[in-house]
Amino acid sequence: MSTLLSMLTQQLGGDTMKKISSQLGADENATKGAISASLPLLINALSRNASSDDGANALSSALSRDHDGGILDNLQGYLGKSDTSAGEGILRHVLGGKQEVVQNGLSKSSGLDSSSVGKLMGMLAPVVMGTLGKVKKEKGLDNQGLAGFLGQERQEMESSEPKAMGFMSTLLDADRDGDVDASDMIKHGMSLVSKFFKK
Repeated sequence: MSTLLSMLTQQLGGDTMKKISSQLGADENATKGAISASLPLLINALSRNASSDDGANALSSALSRDHDGGILDNLQGYLGKSDTSAGEGILRHVLGGKQEVVQNGLSKSSGLDSSSVGKLMGMLAPVVMGTLGKVKKEKGLDNQGLAGFLGQERQEMESSEPKAMGFMSTLLDADRDGDVDASDMIKHGMSLVSKFFKK
């Protein structure tokens, strides 16, 4: 499992996942499945954004300014809030015009309705950014180092589960309404984050 994905699944396992499910008012297994696909998809999208110099600079600046990992010190408190505006802002920047496509695709593959997927991703985005910000600070990564780290994370996930990452890349590249064959995404996403499901 990639370093970033491993850190995230440790943060979001057990009682934390139950709290997320409760906040969504959703079935716990459906929530697990949606998280299993959302995390690698967000890492994939961040890696894509950081692959250009401008993208890496913008991401690095955002992490230094707003996401130093402090969110992880009181994750339960953060998740207890109903305000997902910060996460929605991150998603608009990271996913751009693909946000609706991604939400629809994850909805079809997880069984959660699209609005619940949107809320879930809005909850997860600051956690992903905070975890990445913590890695950046601890490793002393500059712009190029950050881009290289994310590229390596994506390669590790693609090597581990090429089919799952292929589905996610299809969603991120789609120019339609999310009507892609995502039937196996959750199954393969689950194997990507197997440690998470053992909790």
